[in-house]
Amino acid sequence: MNAIHEVWIWAEQRDGRLMDVSLEILGKASELAEEIGGGTAAILIGDELSPLARELIAYGADKVYLFSDPRLTYYQSDAYTRLISDLLEKQQPEILLLGGTTIGMDLAPSVAARIKTGLTAHSCKLEIDKSGDKPLLMAAVPGWGGGMIVNIACPEHRPQMVTVQQGVMEKPPRDDHHSGELIPMEVKLNERDFRVKCIEMVETIPEGPQIDTSDVVVVGGYGMKCQGSLLPLEELTDLLHGALGGTRPALDEGWIPECSMIGVNGKAIGPKLLITIGTSGANHYTAGFVKAGTVMAINSDPDAPIFDVCDIGIVGDALEVVPAMVKALKAL
Repeated sequence: MNAIHEVWIWAEQRDGRLMDVSLEILGKASELAEEIGGGTAAILIGDELSPLARELIAYGADKVYLFSDPRLTYYQSDAYTRLISDLLEKQQPEILLLGGTTIGMDLAPSVAARIKTGLTAHSCKLEIDKSGDKPLLMAAVPGWGGGMIVNIACPEHRPQMVTVQQGVMEKPPRDDHHSGELIPMEVKLNERDFRVKCIEMVETIPEGPQIDTSDVVVVGGYGMKCQGSLLPLEELTDLLHGALGGTRPALDEGWIPECSMIGVNGKAIGPKLLITIGTSGANHYTAGFVKAGTVMAINSDPDAPIFDVCDIGIVGDALEVVPAMVKALKAL
């Protein structure tokens, strides 16, 4: 069966609210669908979610496949995998996009394995290559320790599956006049599909300013290792009324919580001002702040790649530069 020229998304919802990343990838799906001359569709799973289906249509979905069942109120790995896989095998869309959330990263590989297709994780850019006989999705991801950006394609199998983290794509404008089709789906599941059950989802609300909502973000990297923490950066962050974040090495060292990591495997952010300190500038990190307004970098290595992507660069010891910045701010 040939693939239909449609770009699909899995629309993740929690407690009756669409995740922002689902709307972001829906916006990208609309762009990709226009390039291949097709439409968009969203898969929505839960219970009593008709209002969310209409919301997806308002944000650009041409079709919404709705699976509604009280047993699906919370994410159920096996059940969701089976419903999505069966629908994909029947309809054969060209592309399926999923949010790179905790749940999305559990669901995506399960679906890909079941329908025997490829999966590209943590993509930071999506483009269509139309040079061949059929449209080919080129998914850019940082590779080789962040040293380069590579394009990954899945030429032989459909759908082409990709996960994208929140904040990488732009949320589309809402258009309540956009028309679309709501397609109720029959839920065919058995007890084996509920061998592993999610009985409750508890959201952890972190304290203090958060990197994805603050106008100013200060980021510490492995270059702060001599201090064994990011404590020297906290006073600067507080004076700027900002949020403190870190790189993957900072997370591995235990200096920051997981919710404060920036990059392909963390969060994508777009503050008005980002001050990155002691970070080399690997691609998997810099991909996390492509939407930032002004980027200031402080690093003792004048050849650090971070200076290629910043607006303001300071070559110097962070333990000298940061205290000087703090002193100047206090004098204002």
